[in-house]
Order: sequence, then structure tokens, then C-alpha cells
Amino acid sequence: MTQLPYRSGVGIMLLNAQNHVFVAKRIDTRSEAWQMPQGGIDHGETPIEAAKRELMEETGTDKATILQESRAWLTYDLPDDLIPTIWGGKYRGQKQKWFAMRFTGTDTDTDTDININTPHPEFCEWKWAPITTLPDLIVPFKRALYEAVVAEFKHLI
Repeated sequence: MTQLPYRSGVGIMLLNAQNHVFVAKRIDTRSEAWQMPQGGIDHGETPIEAAKRELMEETGTDKATILQESRAWLTYDLPDDLIPTIWGGKYRGQKQKWFAMRFTGTDTDTDTDININTPHPEFCEWKWAPITTLPDLIVPFKRALYEAVVAEFKHLI
């Protein structure tokens, strides 16, 4: 299965005014794993365009400014038992360009500018989390990727 290609994608580390990161729990899993917004790059899209689209699709907001783009593409491999069930079994995992963004919307206890009840919701709940907790919140097979993202963007907080 490792001869399969990686799916091209993006990830977004959305930071609020308190330098906490938006994380959400997927609607299609029972695990306690939380993740940052991420998704595939559509044909003809640049990584920046994909990141802005994914942010809107998954959080219901476009109120963010880009602070930094990851220097390199970061990868993760799916566990062998998941490969046949995700993306039609065509990919071994993802290679992702990551973007650190600053949330510019209303940042209160209710965060009215964030709405995960989008037309095609992916998340059932969300919260702001300290950057240092991110690797412990994600599914184990993405932990090394999250550690790399935190290491690259931690200077922004």
C-alpha cells in the first residue's frame, strides 16, 4: 500500500486573540480526537485558495488573515486498515501545505463569526485549545505531523 501516492491537501492553524487554536471533533467518528481544519486541494486551485475555501467550508468563517505558510509539504500515512475506506483507496495519506492564520472575527465566549453548522458539516463540536496540546488531541497517526506544525508555527504565539 505504500506505493500509493499522497493526496494533496492543506491545513489551517487558526489562532485567536489569546493565541489558542481552533480545533473541532469530526462528525463521522466516535473517537475523542480533535483536529484543525484541513482538506484536499481541488483541481486548478492553489494551496492558498484551498486553505481559504476549507476554512470557510469547515468553520463558516472567512474572517482570518494569513500569517505564515509552512516551508515544506508535510505528510502523514493512513493506517493500512483505513486506506481502502478513505478517498476510494487511491491514496496512502496526505501531503499538506499548512497555513497559520489569525482569526479576525468577533472573539468572545460565543464566537458568533464561527459556525460549524455549514451546508456540509464536518464537525459536531469545536473549541479553542492551547497550541501545546494539539499533538495530544489528534488521532495517533497524525501526531508527528501536528508536532511538526506546532514546531513551525509556535513562534507566532
